[in-house]
Amino acid sequence: MSRQIVLDTETTGLEPSQGHRIIEIGCVELINRRLTGNNYHQYLQPDREIDEGALQVHGISNEFLKDKPRFSDIADDFMNYLQGAELVIHNAPFDVGFLDHELRLLADGRGVIKDHCSVIDTLVMARKMHPGQKNNLDALCKRYDVNNTQRELHGALLDAEILSEVYLRMTGGQVGLALDSEQTSETEEGITNVSRISSDRAPLRVISASKDELSAHTAFLKKMGDACLWKEGTGN
Repeated sequence: MSRQIVLDTETTGLEPSQGHRIIEIGCVELINRRLTGNNYHQYLQPDREIDEGALQVHGISNEFLKDKPRFSDIADDFMNYLQGAELVIHNAPFDVGFLDHELRLLADGRGVIKDHCSVIDTLVMARKMHPGQKNNLDALCKRYDVNNTQRELHGALLDAEILSEVYLRMTGGQVGLALDSEQTSETEEGITNVSRISSDRAPLRVISASKDELSAHTAFLKKMGDACLWKEGTGN
């Protein structure tokens, strides 16, 4: 079983080294590249003021966070949720840096995120796939036709949901003809996933050619002469 967690955070500012903290965590779970609905979302009290620049990005105010739990209050549940998963993060050093900072502040020997999870950075992936182009989340949404019209402000859970769609489209291209009612796709690690189409789905609609279309097809084959391989009696 392949378990991935698409993760995003919002923070009070840009640098944990300057005492900035996480104020929102959003996670979306994928198992075998399928959304499970077992998501994680939490707002956090940072015990410090939010920078004006950060407030303009996510719109989360100090007043809103007054009654929210602190990271230490949710650390056990959150880390149990992440344990052993592969994290999918856009610009991973930013989010992982803040998560590592929060874990170190606990001073209880938990280590850092990579002691518990592996990490995929979709920004690194996108730069390799689309060199010289914009590769922020909005640009990727446009490139992969993912609807992000509801993203007026950044939000951790919303951005994780959007990134999960982008990631699946970035890495889920069909790699071969599906046979025996199976669909195949390939991940970025080169592993081919096979999923069987449900046998109880509605039958496919069959549209037959009209008489006029058949006549036009026959006339076209005659024009091709002996080079045509699809004429009756050729054995093809």
